[in-house]
Amino acid sequence: MPWGRRPPGARPVSAAKEAASRQRRYDPDRRERLIDVALDVIAEHGVAGTTHRKVARAADVPLGSIGYHFDGIDGLLAAAFAKLADATADGFEAALSAAEHPAAAREAVVGLITGDLLGDRRNALLTYELYTAAARRPGLRSVTDAWMARSRAALDRHFDPATAAMLVALIEGLSIHRTLAL
Repeated sequence: MPWGRRPPGARPVSAAKEAASRQRRYDPDRRERLIDVALDVIAEHGVAGTTHRKVARAADVPLGSIGYHFDGIDGLLAAAFAKLADATADGFEAALSAAEHPAAAREAVVGLITGDLLGDRRNALLTYELYTAAARRPGLRSVTDAWMARSRAALDRHFDPATAAMLVALIEGLSIHRTLAL
């Protein structure tokens, strides 16, 4: 049958639906979009309520796209949480790299604790979902380990290693308490 012709008895396809179908086939940013949408779904439903179907539906892509771009739900979660962790670590590093002397480093730490280290409430919820999931899923544990290593490295430039390790725990713990108080 020639291209563009319908088989006899087939229902007509609207031009808009046909155009949308063609547009979705070439979607070079689909993987990144799926990661962003996965973070939205996790924020709304938690890790336990996040499924391939929910992410595909929210991203308006075929369900098979998830399997094409990620190795199961754990692969999707790891990519989504890695994006969150990298963005948060970038902010952490930026705050500490601006410190040119010890007093400025101490002020930067106070700013991280009292400021918006985790961003808005959505990012805070995502962070706690990551912590909880990482306690049981080794693939996600590597995401938190890499994040904490970056945080410690940023602090190591200004503090001895033992103090830097304690400051990471202090900052994370106080951030949790601040978020839960909102």
